[in-house]
Amino acid sequence: MASTLLHLNALIAPSCPTEESVSPMDIKQLWLNAQDLWGALDEHPLLHASLGLLVLLVVALVLGRVARYLILHAVKLLGRQPSLHWLNDLRHNKVFHRLAQMTPSLVIQFGLYLVPDLSKTAILFIGNVALALTILFLVLAISALLNALLDIYARTEHARTRSIKGYVQLAKMVLFVFGAIIIVATLIDRSPLLLLSGLGAMSAVILLVYKDTLLSFVASVQLTSNDMLRVGDWIEMPQVGADGDVVDITLHTVKVQNYS
Repeated sequence: MASTLLHLNALIAPSCPTEESVSPMDIKQLWLNAQDLWGALDEHPLLHASLGLLVLLVVALVLGRVARYLILHAVKLLGRQPSLHWLNDLRHNKVFHRLAQMTPSLVIQFGLYLVPDLSKTAILFIGNVALALTILFLVLAISALLNALLDIYARTEHARTRSIKGYVQLAKMVLFVFGAIIIVATLIDRSPLLLLSGLGAMSAVILLVYKDTLLSFVASVQLTSNDMLRVGDWIEMPQVGADGDVVDITLHTVKVQNYS
């Protein structure tokens, strides 16, 4: 009977699951295998550089998400204070969102030099593209800041009589023109002054293209400086079918709410 029980125990014992602990030797061996695999990539520089760029891109995207969450969360908490209520205007116009979008391109700019086996030509090209993206998001952030300032001004007493929307639109137009010049100069790795000198030679064409905009700006300045027209004034222009109150004054148009 005893020999039968021992025989059954011997048959059952191998089928029972056992807990195995990971020894430090296994971790060390795994680390050595990873080092051998990474060292083997030295024989394939292109694959080595591609893998390094992929890791850098993933790290940049992750840090961008983290920066966006931290910035927006901090601004949301600060915006609850009455004295910092203006931060909500910046947040609603996505000023901080645009600034957070600069994080991945900045990480790529400074992390390119850590990528192994990456040629100087590739570093220059990718660095210029990343710098151009940084400038693009900076321009968009400044544009969003101008929109936020316009919203803040709209709640003041002066906004009822004097509109600054035309000036903001002109500032945004100049911002986008100079931003485009700097971005193109960065991509082609040339000085922005070189492109600006080329624009100087095309000044006649530029004046022809932006003739209406310049005339509208001059008219807007005259209306505002001479206090000839305010928001809330009643005007009547039968030739264009306008007969009502002025509700908005922009760079190119004057909006009138007609009487029914």
